[in-house]
Amino acid sequence: MTDYQPLDLSAHCNAGVDLLGPDARPPVGAQTFHGLPFQIAEGRCYIARGGDLGKAPVTIPIGQKARHLIFAHRLLESKMLEGAPIGGVAAHYVFHLAGGETIRVPIRERFETGVVPPGWGQLAFLAVPDQKNGLQPRYEGKWGSAGNRQTEATQGGPRAYYLWDWENPQPDLAIESVEVIPEGPRFLVAALTLGHLEEDPFGRSGAREVRIDLPQPEDAAKPFGLEVEVDRGVATYPYALPEQPADAFLSDGFKGWGEGQNPKSSPAYAEIAATPSATVTVKQGGEEIGRANWGEVETKGVVATPRVRIELVDRGRNWVHTTVLDDETGKPVPCRVHFRSPEGIPYQPHGHHGHVNSNLGTWHMDIGGDVRLGQITYAYIDGTCQGWLPRGEVIVDVARGFEYEPLRARVEVKPGQRELSLRIKRWADMNRERYFSGDTHVHFLSTQGAHTEALGEDLNVVNLLLSQWGHLFTNTEEFTGQPSVSGGGRSIVYATQENRQHLLGHLTLLGVKNPIMPWCSDGPGEAELGGTLEITLSQWADACHAQGGTVILPHLPTPNCEPATLIATGRVDGVEMLQHNMYSHLEYYRYLNCGYRLPLVGGTDKMSSDVPVGIYRTYVHIPDDQPFTYETWCENLKKGNTFHSGGPILRFTVNGQPIGSTLNLPGNGGTVEVEASAESILPIHRLEVVQEGRVVASTEEANGARRLRLKARVKVEKHSWLAARCSGPGYTQSVPHHDGWRRGVMAHTSPVYLAVGGDWWMFDSGAASYLLTLIEGGLSYIRRRSPQHRPGSVTHHHGEADHMAYLERPFLEAQAAIHRRMHQHGIPH
Repeated sequence: MTDYQPLDLSAHCNAGVDLLGPDARPPVGAQTFHGLPFQIAEGRCYIARGGDLGKAPVTIPIGQKARHLIFAHRLLESKMLEGAPIGGVAAHYVFHLAGGETIRVPIRERFETGVVPPGWGQLAFLAVPDQKNGLQPRYEGKWGSAGNRQTEATQGGPRAYYLWDWENPQPDLAIESVEVIPEGPRFLVAALTLGHLEEDPFGRSGAREVRIDLPQPEDAAKPFGLEVEVDRGVATYPYALPEQPADAFLSDGFKGWGEGQNPKSSPAYAEIAATPSATVTVKQGGEEIGRANWGEVETKGVVATPRVRIELVDRGRNWVHTTVLDDETGKPVPCRVHFRSPEGIPYQPHGHHGHVNSNLGTWHMDIGGDVRLGQITYAYIDGTCQGWLPRGEVIVDVARGFEYEPLRARVEVKPGQRELSLRIKRWADMNRERYFSGDTHVHFLSTQGAHTEALGEDLNVVNLLLSQWGHLFTNTEEFTGQPSVSGGGRSIVYATQENRQHLLGHLTLLGVKNPIMPWCSDGPGEAELGGTLEITLSQWADACHAQGGTVILPHLPTPNCEPATLIATGRVDGVEMLQHNMYSHLEYYRYLNCGYRLPLVGGTDKMSSDVPVGIYRTYVHIPDDQPFTYETWCENLKKGNTFHSGGPILRFTVNGQPIGSTLNLPGNGGTVEVEASAESILPIHRLEVVQEGRVVASTEEANGARRLRLKARVKVEKHSWLAARCSGPGYTQSVPHHDGWRRGVMAHTSPVYLAVGGDWWMFDSGAASYLLTLIEGGLSYIRRRSPQHRPGSVTHHHGEADHMAYLERPFLEAQAAIHRRMHQHGIPH
């Protein structure tokens, strides 16, 4: 005997699919609903009764034992939306058992049956739709469904029928027949299936976690591409588990800062809710590689086939309220948290994601409140959270920026436990030293989301940048022209602008009080398709300064054209380094060596949930006599007592003078004493002092260290500059973060300027020639390649008659400024 046995009702059918309307295409013939077989006749396929369809009862012979009778049926009409009460009886099903006993069951609207479609929020209470819950397409789908696909899940609804299960209270007695007695409204019965198993045919158990291992090396090594299917139940998307075991994770040097993503197919996990008779099928790249009976998995704990091993790792769970306390104050402290089982299965706080956006990309879908660092998704919390945690061993991973010691440890959750308290300790307090951290470059978050993440990362300032991306404008609604300050004053968010042009460059405009438009110009990928060149970066910079704003050159030097013009004309207040690569360093040093004072800042260019705010940040020193405000942060940034950090806390003095100072030495120069130190929660290997880009002092710890210090004397014979920097082995080999950019752990100060025998100046003829070439390139593009409207056909935003002269003007100013400097130094041009 099969576990579920469909009956043939064709002899009793009196209606066809036209009963449902001329365009109806309901499922008929052999069907499977929720993994259960049903046989729907074809042609005359329905037992239809009620109303004008007839009132005569129908008797369906059974003649055998069964634990369950599962009906596929539906109402054909309803007056509920006209005010009729819920629960109106459409029919009675009378079950005749061997020995003469009868059981009469009312079939009520919105209980045992219902209309199809039911209308939103009007599903039946005791019947289930013929379509079960499932998953959204994981990797692709319709453009308009992108947001829906983030939900991962789909809710099953009745395509054509409701399924109602009647459980035989006396399964040892045969069921002789079922009598269908109509009681009023029109309805139909499409199919009837007998169930012979001692289980709920539709299952009521919650999802349980399983670990999936592929024992064949060639399967395990393939790029992740697993699917898990359950015929009589549901399964979540499978996800790769960490490659390293729990002990290695706990001892890893990147506590609190993620873990390398396992790109392979094994090990993995999924969550499954199913009936004991269900079959779990595992596929790889669309190919079935193994299957198991779910009841056997639950009973034995492990089922193995030649290519798949499925292990039940559900240990039970508690709803736990967690508090993370500051070790010094004893009060809850904002931070980000990750909870996992020893296998690496995440148990994130309720309201947060175990896998942000299903471990897929999140450009312009930044999920505020969560961040993914490689394998791990973290939740930003205010110091408190709640949700399910597994019983037994739980691994916690807690971090708060660079000045708190991360916590990565084992804890135990006992049966019945409902509270968990964790503590993190601040090891550095840069605010007490009057250094305030900020991220100059953040996109797509909301203002409140930026506050939440800033507080969780112990970041003081977030510059949330409005911008344009082709025909998309982002964060328009966040602009107020003033800073947003958190309740305790610990974080400031300013919604301001990044204005962009694909060839000339990008520009970050901090502290803008009125929008500076157009935001972008000259076509994709920054401006609209078919757009023309309407403005230059220099004119954006002038508009920002006219409002009292601060101009930052982002991701120095690219796009590499107009930065030369901006710097040569003094329109830049600081330059931003986004990645640890020597090209960025060489370009920065080139401008310093040519005599341009340029404070260095750190920003993330955060555009997705795999980048935490402030993973590259700017520390700005604000004097004791000035309060911490957005205005004082920007003003002191311009003065140059800043350092860029991707983890390390960097301190640097020259003759006791801080970063950004100018030291005046006699005309014959002299020797200065430099002191530098780097401290970091993440591994660092090398600390250097550079003079004009050359290393003049260094110390290195080959195995990595938490602290590096050096003290040296440096000879200075002419105008010069010094800066400190630290990173990985040899400095050029950085240890990568687990963020989406894989940017290196590093830090770099702004310069200390050394003036010898007068006001500081430097000039490098090779650098000047390089700048002039870039300026010539910009002018060439404007004059010969930039898209333009037909002369006389438009009135431009600037109102000037000669648009080309408007565009060329800053570049001509830059040429003249460099030529003046060359003339001052007796260099022909």
